[in-house]
Amino acid sequence: MDQGIWITVDRYLTDHLISPDHSMDEALEANACAGLPAIDVAPTQGKLLHLMARMQGSRRILEIGTLGGYSTIWLASALPADGRLVTLELDPKHAQVAMSNISRAGLAAVVDIRVGPALDSLAKLAEENSGPFDLIFLDADKPNNPNYLDWAIKLSRPGTVIIGDNVIRDGAIVDPASEDPRIIGTRTFLEKLGSDPRLDATAIQTVSSKGYDGFALAIVK
Repeated sequence: MDQGIWITVDRYLTDHLISPDHSMDEALEANACAGLPAIDVAPTQGKLLHLMARMQGSRRILEIGTLGGYSTIWLASALPADGRLVTLELDPKHAQVAMSNISRAGLAAVVDIRVGPALDSLAKLAEENSGPFDLIFLDADKPNNPNYLDWAIKLSRPGTVIIGDNVIRDGAIVDPASEDPRIIGTRTFLEKLGSDPRLDATAIQTVSSKGYDGFALAIVK
């Protein structure tokens, strides 16, 4: 099998399991028009994030890595009316596109976009006593994932769910000799997930229109 069948299956699943949503389609179109990289989660993966937030009863969500706000919309739409999602984005252009997409989806009132280096924004959130968050989604620069994990734990509570995206990377994570900073960061992140006594974690390999990759999932004890 190759990516062609994965794309076909993704379309089938999307057509049968995900209700049409113009705001989602418009967000992807706006991202493409703005020249943003096409690295958003697939619709089925976005719906998975949405369902996980609902199953967990999330009221406060932290997202590290906004891009154009596609996954942000999926997560924010799982929140109750008085919920809050804080999302961190380095690139001001990406943040501007995301805010337009989020506003178009009717979710501006529950989303707070922080622009700048995520590590600085995370320190600021800690200073503001903004935690704890119920669900934390890590989907930014992979070399910093071990640092993002440290902050996620600091901003969590027992029962907080931490999700890391893109942790398989076409299987490249099994190469201990890799000099790719993304692979090194991902391997260190996974090793920390498994060795930290405060966490209980697993990972799921996925194939989809986005290729061969996967999620890591952990719960704070």
